[in-house]
Amino acid sequence: MKRILLFLATNIAVLAVLSVSMRLLGIDQYLASTGQDMGGLLVFAAILGFGGSLISLAMSKFIAKRSTGARVITEPANAQEAWLVATVRRQATQAGIGMPEVAIFDSPEVNAFATGARRDSALVAVSTGLLRQMKQNEVEAVLGHEISHVANGDMVTLTLIQGVVNTFVIFLSRIIGRFVDQVIFRSERGHGPGFFITVMVAQLVLGVLASIIVAWFSRQREFRADAGGAKLAGRQNMVAALEGLQRAHEPAALPDGMQALGISGAPARFGRLFMTHPPLPERIAALRTP
Repeated sequence: MKRILLFLATNIAVLAVLSVSMRLLGIDQYLASTGQDMGGLLVFAAILGFGGSLISLAMSKFIAKRSTGARVITEPANAQEAWLVATVRRQATQAGIGMPEVAIFDSPEVNAFATGARRDSALVAVSTGLLRQMKQNEVEAVLGHEISHVANGDMVTLTLIQGVVNTFVIFLSRIIGRFVDQVIFRSERGHGPGFFITVMVAQLVLGVLASIIVAWFSRQREFRADAGGAKLAGRQNMVAALEGLQRAHEPAALPDGMQALGISGAPARFGRLFMTHPPLPERIAALRTP
C-alpha cells in the first residue's frame, strides 16, 4: 500500500504545483480568453495530466527513500541483510528483471514496497517491523510479491492510468467552469472569478472520483502480484505471508456496540471503492483457489 500511497501523494502534489504555476503564469487565463476549441483544451489537459504523472514516476524512488528514510544496502552489515540481497537477486533473475536496489526502513509496521520508473532499475524496501515479526519464508514471499510488481510493470501502468484520469479531470473541470461562469455568473468577456473558483472545486471533486478508478486498478494488480509471489516463493509461503499480515493488522476485539469507536472496524460499504488493496481474506482465498 505504501508504494501506491507515495505515488498518489506525489502525483497530487506535482499536479497541484503545475496547476498553480499555470495560473500564476497566466496560461490558464490566456487559454480561457482565447476561447480555445475542445481539441486544444484536451491537448492542454493531456500535457498537464500526463506531465504530472510522469514527473511523479521519475521522482518515485527519490521520494520513497526520503519519505520513509529507507537505507539502501550497499554492503550487507549482517547475515540478515546478506540474505535479503541474495533473495532479491535470485527472484529478480527468475522474473527476468535487473537487480533492484534493496533497502530497509525503520518502522514498527509490517510493510514493504517496490517502486521505480524502470523494471531494471527499481527499489525494493522492507520495514524493520516486517523483518522482526515475520518468518524467513514469509519475508521471502513478500519480496516475491514486490518483485512481481516490478516485473509486471505496475508502476508504469499505474502512471499511464493516472495520466488518463488526470487528463479528464483537468479537461472536464474546465468545461464545467466555463458552463458555470457563462450560464450562472453570465460573464461576457473572457472568464470571471466564477470560472476559476468552479474549476478548482470541480477538479477536487472529480479527482476524488478518479481515485476510485486508480484504486480499482491497484486492487486487481495486487491479486496478480500475489500470484507472482506464489510462483517465486511458493504458494504456501505466500499464503503464510498474507496470514502473517492479517495477524499483524488484526485489531483487538471490541463489543459490538463499540465497533464504531474502534480505530479499525468493518470497512464501510463505500470505503471499499477507495481501497488500494483487496481485503486480506479475499487475497488468501484467491491463492487457495485452484
